[in-house]
Formats: sequence, C-alpha cells, structure tokens
Amino acid sequence: MIDREHYIPGPASGAQVRKDGETWTLVLVRELRHSPEKVWQALTDPAHLREWAPFEADGSLGTAGTTVKLTTVGAPTPHVSETTVTRADAPKVLEYKWGGNDIRWELEALGQSTRLTLWHNIDRRFVSMGAAGWHICFDVLDRLLGGKPIGRIAGGEAMKFGGWQRLNAEYAKQFGVETPGGASRPRT
Repeated sequence: MIDREHYIPGPASGAQVRKDGETWTLVLVRELRHSPEKVWQALTDPAHLREWAPFEADGSLGTAGTTVKLTTVGAPTPHVSETTVTRADAPKVLEYKWGGNDIRWELEALGQSTRLTLWHNIDRRFVSMGAAGWHICFDVLDRLLGGKPIGRIAGGEAMKFGGWQRLNAEYAKQFGVETPGGASRPRT
C-alpha cells in the first residue's frame, strides 16, 4: 500500500500539446481502473473534487447550464472564478471554463476501465507546470477511486512535492519548451 509519504509520481507520459498560433492545448490521457460512471462522479461531485482536483466547486458540474464557483487550492491567494457548464453528457463528455481556460473531459469505456482525456487550454509558458500538476492530480484521483486515498496534492503544495520538479522538466523537454525559471529546451 502506498501512502502519501511514500508516493512518487511515475515518469511523464500520456501528454501532448496541440498548438494553434498562440493558443496551446494540453492533452493528457490516463487509463483508470474504474468505470466511466465512477470517474464521472469524481469529475462532477463537489465532495469528490475536494479530494483530488486543484480547485473546489460550490456545486455539481454534472448538468449543462449550471453556474458554479470554482476556487483554486494551494495558491497563496485563492482565485475564485464563476463558470457555466457548457456540456455534460454523462458519463462521456464534460466541458466548462476554469480561470478563463477551456476544460474538456472525455471518458471512454475500456471494459471495466476508463480512458480519461483532459483537454486544457493553457498559457504556453506554463504548459509543463500544468502537465506536472495534472499528472499528480490524476494519480491522486486513481488512488481515491481505488479506495486508497492519499489526499489532494495541488498548487504550491504539489510544486514542493517530491517528483514535481522532475515531472515539470520531463514535460518541458517533451513539449520543446523552456522550463519556467530554468534553461531553454530545444524545440522538437
């Protein structure tokens, strides 16, 4: 059993960047050993989001047209943004904005498992940081759904967590971007 103190994220994988001029979209794919219905609940239910996501929601994200306040966690000054769920086709597609960025979740059944794909428009300067942060959130989500929660690791706490700096550098190299605060990486 892995507890929080012994958790070390695996290597950077399952991510890519789609570039359209200045608009960059981080695409992360993870296979979870849980049903789409169980994953959907974790993506939409405020109680579940408090356990793994980098934000808290004051209401369910499971219904299109619903307006919800999302509050970042782990930041020195929490940022609150109001969002409207633009698409909620349970348990397949969920779309909304977070901090002005488009978020799209796609869930695909794979037998008893789910292929979870996150599409997140993100400032290219922070794409490797975003990938590292979501990577850790996905690990926390997988353990939560498996009944072995290790607690949310997000924001500044994630950046201090063992393995985050390595993930940030690995994703920066994969994406051909500069590591924020670090040396330039060759473009691929």
